[in-house]
Amino acid sequence: MYNLGEVIGQILGIVILVILILIAISCVRIVRQAQAVVIERLGGYRATWGTGIHFKVPIIDRVARKVDLKEQVVDFAPQPVITKDNVTMRIDTVVFYQITDPKLFCYGVANPIMAIENLTATTLRNIIGDLELDQTLTSRETINTKMRASLDVATDPWGIKVNRVELKNIIPPAAIQDAMEKQMKAERERREAILRAEGEKKSTILVAEGNKESAILDAEAEKQAAILRAEAQKEAMIRQAEGEAEAILKVQQANADGIRFLKEAGADEAVLTMKSLEAFEKAADGKATKIIIPSEIQGIAGLVKSLAEIGADDKKSEQ
Repeated sequence: MYNLGEVIGQILGIVILVILILIAISCVRIVRQAQAVVIERLGGYRATWGTGIHFKVPIIDRVARKVDLKEQVVDFAPQPVITKDNVTMRIDTVVFYQITDPKLFCYGVANPIMAIENLTATTLRNIIGDLELDQTLTSRETINTKMRASLDVATDPWGIKVNRVELKNIIPPAAIQDAMEKQMKAERERREAILRAEGEKKSTILVAEGNKESAILDAEAEKQAAILRAEAQKEAMIRQAEGEAEAILKVQQANADGIRFLKEAGADEAVLTMKSLEAFEKAADGKATKIIIPSEIQGIAGLVKSLAEIGADDKKSEQ
C-alpha cells in the first residue's frame, strides 16, 4: 500500500517538472526572417534579437516589442490644404516606410503611425502653400520628392526610413472642377479645329502637288511622243532615201550590164554612144531642162551626123 505522503510528493514533483519544462520552453524564442524582437531586462532595454533562436532569463527578461522590418504602406485620409492663390483642396497621400532601427522605433515615439500622419499633413501644407493651383496639379513629382526628403529627415530619430511618398488623389473644389472641365473642353475643341485646319491644308498641298506631278507627267509623255514621232519621221525619210538610192543603183547597174553585154556582143563605138545617149535620156526622164553631155559623146554624135549626111549625098548623086 502506497503512502499518501509519497503519492502527494510524486504528484508535486511531476507538476514542478512540468512547470520547469514550460518555463524552459517559454524562454526559447525563434525570430523569423525580416523580424526583430526588442528584449527588456527588469524594465530596461536589454538587446535586439535578429533572425534565429534565442534564450531569455525567466521572469527577469521579457519581450518588449516585436518589430516587422519589411517595407510597409500607410494610406492617409485626404488632408485640406490651401494653395498660394487661396484655393482650398483636399489631398490624400500614400507613404512607403521601413523600420531600420527597432530600438529607436520602440523608444523614439509613442505612436509612430500617427506621428508620420501628422508630419505628412503639416509638410504637405507647407509645400502646397508655396504653389499655385496649376503648379499643384502639374508638379506631383516635385511635391513627392520634397515630401520624401522632409519626412525622411524628421523620422530618422524614430528609426524609420521613408522610401517614397505619393500623392494618391488631388480633389479641388466643385467650382474649380467645373471650370477645369470647361477649359479642357475648350482646349480640346481648339485642338480639333487646329487639326482639322492642318488636315485641310495638307490635303490642298497634296492635291496641288498631285496636279503638278500630273502636269509634269503629261509634259514628259508629250515630249516622249514628239521624240518618237520625230524618230519615226526620220526613220521613214532614211528608208525612202535608201530606197531611192537603191533604185538608182539598180538602174545604173542595169545600164552597166547592158553596155557590158553590147561590148561583149561586139557592138561598135557608135552603138555604145547611142546607148549612152539613151541612158542620159532616161536619166533626164523628161523632167530636166538642161543635160550636160560629155565632149567625147558630143564628138561621136557629130561624126554620126556627118556620116549620115555623106550617105544622103551619095544617094542623091546616084539618082
